[in-house]
Amino acid sequence: MKLSKEEKSLLDSVEKGEWKSVQGIKGRIKKYQEYAKATFRKDKRVNIRMSQKDLVDIQKKAIEEGLPYQTLISSVLHKFLAGRLIERKS
Repeated sequence: MKLSKEEKSLLDSVEKGEWKSVQGIKGRIKKYQEYAKATFRKDKRVNIRMSQKDLVDIQKKAIEEGLPYQTLISSVLHKFLAGRLIERKS
């Protein structure tokens, strides 16, 4: 099996003993699982006003993506807040 440069670098690092076991791994895993649950919990309702055209466009896009339109809106907002929404150049 051929390794990529990144994979080769990681393998070399492990073989050199540069990696250390994480202390308290079970507690850390539990902590990050709670963070993930909190991130995706949908426990608040929001009402917004938007133009009919925008709503129709969102609904069309949601159909294309196979999602409910409210889920698409929530996803777009989440990606924007996480800095993962990229503006496309015209």
